Amino acid sequence: MERLCGPKLPFWVSNRTFNSSWPDLPECFQLSVLSWVQCIYLWAVSPIYIFCLKKNKKGYIMMSLLNRFKTAFGFLLWIVCWTDLFYTLHEGNQPPIYYVTPLVLGMTMLLATFLIQFERLRGVQSSGVLFIFWLLCLLCATVPFRSKILQASSQGEVTDKLRFTTFYFYFSMVVCEFILCCFNEKPPLFSNVVTDPNPCPEATAGFLSKITFWWFTSMAVKGYKMPLEAKDLWSLNKRDSSKVMVPRLLNEWEKEEAKAKLRIQVCRGNLNEESVASQATYAKPPPSTTNHISGGGGEGESSPEEVEVLLSSKKVAHQPSFLRALVKAFGPYFLIGSGYKLLQDIITFVNPQLLKMLILFIKAKDVPNWWGYTLACLMFFTALLQTLILHHQFQYCFVTGMNVRTAVIGAIYRKALVITNAAKRSSTVGEIVNLMSVDAQRFMDLTTFLNMLWSAPLQIMLALYFLWQILGPSVLAGVAVMIMLIPFNAFIAMKTRAYQVEQMQHKDARIKLMNEILNGIKVLKLYAWENSFKEKVLAIRQKELIVLRKTAYLGALSTMAWTSAPFLVALTTFAVYVTVDEKNILDAETAFVSISLFNILRFPLNMLPQVISSLVQASVSLKRVQNFLSHDELDPDSVNRNNTVTEFAVTVVNGKFTWGKDDAPVLHNINVMVPQGSLLAVVGHVGCGKSSLISALLGDMEKVEGEVSVRGSVAYVPQQAWIQNATLRDNILFGNPYNEQKYNSVLEACALTPDLQVLPGGDMTEIGEKGINLSGGQRQRVSLARALYSDADVYLLDDPLSAVDAHVSKHIFDNLIGPEGALKGKTRILVTHGISFLPQVDNIMVMVDGRVSEMGSYQDLLKQNGAFAEFLRNYALEDIIEEDEAGDEIMEDDELFPDDALSNHTDMVDSEPMINEAKRSFIRQMSIMSSDGENPRSRSVRRHGCSQRKHSESQDKKKPREMEKLIQAETAETGQVKGKVYLEYVKAVGPLLSVVICFLYGCQSAASIGTNIWLSEWTNDAVTNSTTENVQMRVGVYAALGFAQGVLLLINCLLCRAYSMLQAAKLTHRNLLQGVLRAPQGFFESTPTGRLLNRFSKDVDAIDSQIPDNIDIWMRTF
Repeated sequence: MERLCGPKLPFWVSNRTFNSSWPDLPECFQLSVLSWVQCIYLWAVSPIYIFCLKKNKKGYIMMSLLNRFKTAFGFLLWIVCWTDLFYTLHEGNQPPIYYVTPLVLGMTMLLATFLIQFERLRGVQSSGVLFIFWLLCLLCATVPFRSKILQASSQGEVTDKLRFTTFYFYFSMVVCEFILCCFNEKPPLFSNVVTDPNPCPEATAGFLSKITFWWFTSMAVKGYKMPLEAKDLWSLNKRDSSKVMVPRLLNEWEKEEAKAKLRIQVCRGNLNEESVASQATYAKPPPSTTNHISGGGGEGESSPEEVEVLLSSKKVAHQPSFLRALVKAFGPYFLIGSGYKLLQDIITFVNPQLLKMLILFIKAKDVPNWWGYTLACLMFFTALLQTLILHHQFQYCFVTGMNVRTAVIGAIYRKALVITNAAKRSSTVGEIVNLMSVDAQRFMDLTTFLNMLWSAPLQIMLALYFLWQILGPSVLAGVAVMIMLIPFNAFIAMKTRAYQVEQMQHKDARIKLMNEILNGIKVLKLYAWENSFKEKVLAIRQKELIVLRKTAYLGALSTMAWTSAPFLVALTTFAVYVTVDEKNILDAETAFVSISLFNILRFPLNMLPQVISSLVQASVSLKRVQNFLSHDELDPDSVNRNNTVTEFAVTVVNGKFTWGKDDAPVLHNINVMVPQGSLLAVVGHVGCGKSSLISALLGDMEKVEGEVSVRGSVAYVPQQAWIQNATLRDNILFGNPYNEQKYNSVLEACALTPDLQVLPGGDMTEIGEKGINLSGGQRQRVSLARALYSDADVYLLDDPLSAVDAHVSKHIFDNLIGPEGALKGKTRILVTHGISFLPQVDNIMVMVDGRVSEMGSYQDLLKQNGAFAEFLRNYALEDIIEEDEAGDEIMEDDELFPDDALSNHTDMVDSEPMINEAKRSFIRQMSIMSSDGENPRSRSVRRHGCSQRKHSESQDKKKPREMEKLIQAETAETGQVKGKVYLEYVKAVGPLLSVVICFLYGCQSAASIGTNIWLSEWTNDAVTNSTTENVQMRVGVYAALGFAQGVLLLINCLLCRAYSMLQAAKLTHRNLLQGVLRAPQGFFESTPTGRLLNRFSKDVDAIDSQIPDNIDIWMRTF
């Protein structure tokens, strides 16, 4: 540096910098280091930043006043810097540093000005690169700012007036640039217009706002003023939406499946190694003979059961890796958080070193006071910086966890819709519910602290390194303690994993049983089976609690071991340190710096067992999810839907179908050709395969042989109508636009018009889950109306007339299905048992034992006197009896309502409102009481009569009605948790036991505080020179206090997790189950089954696992 600055300007003067009451840096140091730091930064970052800006396609920003000022100040800074350069050239005989620094600074300011404009052209509203640059310029200019003032005040005048003036111009403009850089530019032109009424401000926040989380301030203020609700939250960022996250994970999973299939083909000899090397990695496998897609578990092999996957040591070969798919989909974003975590870990160890320097400063004499102030400020700013970095790391980890949970739930939901029937037998509803609620949540919980897997060992190694510098080889005793704890915790982790598997099995069985109970709650209540099923659920719950208790025992031992680990390390280290050598004195510097390092050591040692526990739980969930996603899928291409060559709308040639690839075929040698626009009736005895044929045409069965083609779109009406929890109109429209004329004609064709008169809100009445407040006939007619409104090309009708009476079925056939109905010209395949409509169909197909026995017109089949004639003989008598019963019911109805109550009910709306309301309520109750198991014919006949006589008049007089809300939105308590909730939980735990637990936690905290006080007293022995006399007593008391803390912690964990908290969980679940089973039927009509299942799965899991952990952590903070 002497060549640059010359002999008169030294680069460094220690006495002037450190040993002075008014410290200052030499001028050479200011002109070189402090002037070049920001320049080196900007020139190093610019190539990468420009490359990234070129890829940015957000549009450009119009030249604003803010941008003009920033550009103008940039040019002025260049002029100021080169003014110094030209002045130096004019002076001559100056050291080279006076030429180099203005030249470099001027070029850097031109680069900064160029970046300002280039960012504008690339649509960057806030620049982090330039913000850091101007901040460095400001910090580096602060030292010369002070130095020049001190120099001028000491000399009484300014010697170099031009450079003095230009520097303060330079400083002023740097301050202005820094302030302007804190503001955002306007959005770029041609950018997407934000139509969201409540967008998240994070997307438009500037660099400074993001690094300080200032964009969140408004939400924090609102939460302080009033309890936050869901409507107060901002909309989700598009990058975090399921629309983006789910396809990302599914794409990676499909790649893993393709690789697994390719490996299977290689192992089976279908491909040799050379062809694999030359073939594309994701080549499509050869077409399968069945219509299912292998999920990666191997062709011809069923996926292994969950227990075999999790407990068996034998690895399942060639199974696609769900873990690899997760890493590829979300790993890059997560690595940014890992980078923040690494930086935070390094900064964590700065404070102990500053503390050591502060203790030395206090001990030392004749040291300037500004040392102490500087060290205190550095400790504060280090802690502040560490907090900012740590929260950014948490931000990335929490967002990653949320995205993983979203994607996993989406992948499971998508898979549940396409798995084969054989896979549905092994994957129950309870398992799928648990996969989407419990297992997906465990992925999210693990992601938050996943970085501790590498961060904890790093922090432990760094802490031990610095402890070695202080205590020497005595640290090895602490290392030995930690190594001894590793096999102990490894054993606990393996046992915990096995218990997790067993617990999930019991949980799946419990949720499956609860799902069956909730689906059949009406029958269960009619037969008064509540207590019997309650005992069944509680028996499974008891098995689950036994496993949870075993897990709690292991968790208590693990928690005690890892919580006591820092103390055991400190105890063994200090004991060995003071006993191996009499010269080793435990003074304040050694003790408190060591304690600060031990405190740093405490967090990773405490977190590591929790992360390992979460990792064990997540590995169980990973195997469960991977096993489920590896199930075989139905092949969407098994039915050819692009056949436009032939005149037939539906064609099946030599079809053989089965429900499972290992099951015997259900349909054999099926040959069907249905002409475009014809009506085909499929008849046969019960169990002959009529519904299976419909499923085969839909692609729900596995095709063993043959070809199936269906031309155009398909509408399907199942035997059991599927009804959404929505209004009646929404159930019919099913997402299609509303057309009033078409809608009314659909209602008329499906005989739904009279039903609207008795529903409380007309067609805007909300229908309960699974149509619970509609009768069986009404549900079937809504299903028919939905199919008709969809205006499809092919209609597959699976016995839709079985739930309605003869007159209504005749109306529906004549006006909807028949040759003159609304579907004339459409291709219809009708499965039916009613023989009265068969003469009107185009063709009849008779099925016997899964085969097509006969096919032809009505007259042709009668002449053959085969299976069809036998079918007629069997069902003719039944139809005659049914029509007689229907006639009797009509006569009874005429006696009960001689003038047709429904018609009179419409006429009396204006004249007799009170009578109208009473009759409306009575008719509505009769409608709701009807169910699938009841005979709906009398009601249907009355409504059919009403439709025949008064339909036009009722349509004219019908008044618009407001929609009545049946399913209420789920509400949650806001604000503070009420004291009553805490009191109920204390009662469930036991009041006396709760007091004992709190007392033990207090004793544990007292023992912890006592160890620190005793250690402080121990360090005072160095002052009184009594270190060698009381060593045994000091070590003994210190050890006794520490061991007491560990024993109290163990007792607390056993009392809390293994006894009291599980007792509370048992009692809470029992009360929840009893409350649900004793609820009236109306509760189940207004409460969705999924909401109740969530209470029994996710919320019960929170009571079992999360609440005890949170209470334990909260109590240990005191």
